Amino acid sequence: MADGVEPGRARQLWHLLEPLHAVLYYAPEVFEEAARLGYGTQERWPSYFPLRAAPLGAVGPERVASAFYSFSPRMVAEHIDGAWKTAAPAEVLAARLRGIDRAYRVLFGPDLIDAPELAEAAALARRAAEAADTAGRPLAAANAELDWPEPPHLQLWQAATILREHRGDGHLAALMVAGLDPVEALVSFAAIGAASVERFASRGWSPLEWEAARQRLVARGLVEEDGTATEAGRELRRRVEQDTDRLATAPWQSLGPESTERLSALLGDYWVAVISSGLLPSESTLGIGKA
Repeated sequence: MADGVEPGRARQLWHLLEPLHAVLYYAPEVFEEAARLGYGTQERWPSYFPLRAAPLGAVGPERVASAFYSFSPRMVAEHIDGAWKTAAPAEVLAARLRGIDRAYRVLFGPDLIDAPELAEAAALARRAAEAADTAGRPLAAANAELDWPEPPHLQLWQAATILREHRGDGHLAALMVAGLDPVEALVSFAAIGAASVERFASRGWSPLEWEAARQRLVARGLVEEDGTATEAGRELRRRVEQDTDRLATAPWQSLGPESTERLSALLGDYWVAVISSGLLPSESTLGIGKA
């Protein structure tokens, strides 16, 4: 792929874009908008589920659990069963744009918000997002179907969202090919040290379900009895991440190496602003920087 975009570059762009998307679930401005709709904000989950699922429409917990994959169906049902009675998906979509607009203005300030570099980055990210193939990728397709907002900083956020869900949908395909069910996916990721077991426990699986999944992976020779990965387990996770990178490459191939490199350079100040804000947790279940 000497004349194209390497899968590793797709991973690097994900590392840069993921925080720009994920701040949606942590910014106080977004919590305020969610609270105005009637969602609880003492913790992030009551707003996280409707904010992320709203592009799918007023779907029930089974479809949300399917699309989100690694969350316990009980946890999904707890937060989705009444979500659309609190606010319709269209109201949630409007609220998340208002919230991210306010959050970005605080995080970036007028100098970065109004910079021509942001408009250029937004245009490049949008080109990549519009080139993303959405067949078999429900969350990417749902977000790609939304109208584009006009302000460049909101276009950047929406492009980052489409691209991260595109990658995430591909990641689920890679997990299924590897034979890892939702809880096994978490156990195997914790086993390589991507994040602590306690952090992964936030996905709602019971200790009994976690232990049963660990024993299934022990039987497959992927995890030791102490919960650490065997070499075979590490190799399986490497293949999952390699497949995920490969499946995420198409938008960047469409954008081309030069424009992809330019976008990477343009995103630096915005990435630093989000990371240095302290809004995002220091440890996440994504394993950025560790996988």
